Amino acid sequence: MYKFNVLTKNFTSWLLFILIALIWGSSFILMKMGLQVLSPYQVAALRMLSGAIALLPFAFKAFKQVDRKKLPYIILSGFLGSFFPAFLYCIAETRIDSSLAAILNSFTPMFTIIVGASFFQLKAVWLQIAGVIIGCIGLILLPFTTQQGINFTDMQYSLLVLVATICYALNVNMVNRHLHNTPSLHIASLAFCFLLPPALIILIATGYFNLPLGDTAYWHASAAAITLGAFGTAIASVLFYMLLKKSGVLFTSLVTYAIPVVAVLWGILSGESITLPELGCLIIILSGVYLVNKKS
Repeated sequence: MYKFNVLTKNFTSWLLFILIALIWGSSFILMKMGLQVLSPYQVAALRMLSGAIALLPFAFKAFKQVDRKKLPYIILSGFLGSFFPAFLYCIAETRIDSSLAAILNSFTPMFTIIVGASFFQLKAVWLQIAGVIIGCIGLILLPFTTQQGINFTDMQYSLLVLVATICYALNVNMVNRHLHNTPSLHIASLAFCFLLPPALIILIATGYFNLPLGDTAYWHASAAAITLGAFGTAIASVLFYMLLKKSGVLFTSLVTYAIPVVAVLWGILSGESITLPELGCLIIILSGVYLVNKKS
């Protein structure tokens, strides 16, 4: 019975991991579509607003059941885990390549260990640390195996992505420490409930509602941002909190390693070919993820 429970837990963790990776890995496509005609502030705010609306029906029940002492942590989780990173990534994506953003995003597990060990008494065995390093190496090498390479111009914008990864690291450690017993849907729905007003204010302030939203280009961009919010933010956030509770901070943070893998798969589906060096990098990344999960 014990082995069955362990196998079930591992299967559930990997299933959540794959689902989150697929959703977040596909989010960059929707983000690029939104940024074609909308400003980064409008795309990020529309993403937060649509995510909040999608989860709003669950927020009323959650507000009645959640301990009021947990509300500050839930609100902070919304800003650290979704709001600030959404704007940071959108702004950065206007000036740096998505491949470079993916590399910088891989620092999330590293910052998770540093922040967790420094402020949250996180204990990581050497095998987990080795897994994080191995996965990071594979991810750093991946873009160099493509013919396009990486464009390193406007490197100052890469700092925005690094700030976003630090926000992620702070969030996963805080949730694991202070909201471990709070249902995942309650955390996500309440967090986005409090993100709705600032997102709406930003949309109004940036003149989004004065745009010719009936035009095809603006409609497609808005639809992409709304889809990004409903699926890439709202649903993925619930799954993320579920995975965090089941598998801990390190394995959960490694979802960022799987995002480039999904991007490569999207390339294959669109007719691109995968090279042996790319395949080797993907194997290295997955090996690192396996080592971290082995001791979680």
